[in-house]
Amino acid sequence: MRLLVINPNISTSVSDLIHKEARLSAGADVDITMVTAQMGVAYIETRFEALIGAYATALAAAEHHAGHDAMIVAAFGDPGLSGLREVMPVPVLGLTESALASACLLGHRFSIVAISQRIQAWYREVVESHGLQHRLASIRALDRPLASVGSVQEDHAQALRDLCERVVEEDGAEVIIVAGAPLAGLARALHGSLPVPVVDGVSSAVQHAMGLVRLNPGKATRGSFAPPPTKPNAGLPDSLTRLLAQG
Repeated sequence: MRLLVINPNISTSVSDLIHKEARLSAGADVDITMVTAQMGVAYIETRFEALIGAYATALAAAEHHAGHDAMIVAAFGDPGLSGLREVMPVPVLGLTESALASACLLGHRFSIVAISQRIQAWYREVVESHGLQHRLASIRALDRPLASVGSVQEDHAQALRDLCERVVEEDGAEVIIVAGAPLAGLARALHGSLPVPVVDGVSSAVQHAMGLVRLNPGKATRGSFAPPPTKPNAGLPDSLTRLLAQG
């Protein structure tokens, strides 16, 4: 089995975290191809940055998807996920949707712990887009500058743990989602040390991707996730033009 994992951000340090967690989650019999966006921002924090990340992910997907059995959009918020499902011949998963699915299998009310205050409104909108707002206990986030997005876990270890404890004690969370690629692996590090289950998007996406590949449900040829219709286009990179032509 081969999984393509795309970091929609340009931070190679974050890609290293994603790759490490994906590798640990997948096991030795699964090949992981890790790709970092060639354009965009250090980490996605706003709706507009997510728009840029979606395009960067589409470019990376068009260039690297051949030969893979599933693809993962490795940024919380899942930039471009629905559009990529239209054109990709294999299952496409995102960190948010995967983490939400895991959380819903483990408890009724979940909280999200994130790295930035600015992210919260957008994350709430993403949860609402999945119809799960009634199961969201809270979103809490760090409220301090980040010296390095790749070292958030080390730089703010106690603050992140405090947030996890607060969502349980004060917000009634039955499951915690540690949100965002910079926190990849944190759920593994916190395992067994908190009174409720903790999940993250990378390990969830990898596990769900493996399950979908084995399930082999097929690709939509009708409905809203069928490939886009053929039509004139201009100014697109060759890889995107070829991807559209597959429809």
